[in-house]
Amino acid sequence: MSFNDMEQLIRDYRWMKNEVTRLQMIIYGYHPPMNSWGVAQYGIDAAMPKGSSIRSAAEMEAMDLRDKRQWDRLKKYEAYIYAVEKAPDFLAGEKNKIVFDCMLEGMSYRKIGTHLEMSRDKVRDVKEDIISQLCQNDHFRQLLNCEICA
Repeated sequence: MSFNDMEQLIRDYRWMKNEVTRLQMIIYGYHPPMNSWGVAQYGIDAAMPKGSSIRSAAEMEAMDLRDKRQWDRLKKYEAYIYAVEKAPDFLAGEKNKIVFDCMLEGMSYRKIGTHLEMSRDKVRDVKEDIISQLCQNDHFRQLLNCEICA
């Protein structure tokens, strides 16, 4: 994953999250909580039979092209959002995590700098360090597991 791809992913986080909510409402009729996206179960719960939360093969065949595009886009954006929201787990330093969270909220360098009492240039340096850490982290790249990693 390139530095620019990672920077763009962070920049696009907010609109992707809005799009996921919209697509979930179209496809599911409600907005499932993020902690239920791809969560593994353990113990007796894992062994019990249950219905699939994803669409069956018959349902996928019956979908028209627009529905399939929406479904594919939903799955792709869910993976991006999940990876971006797990990214602070892979960052070193509390200040890096705070700057990352502020970036996800859409705060400008100036606002982040004011919030953390640092210059805009220092915020930019911290952002570059954050992106470098994420680009070099194998676990994060595996978590992202998408075409922009190729």
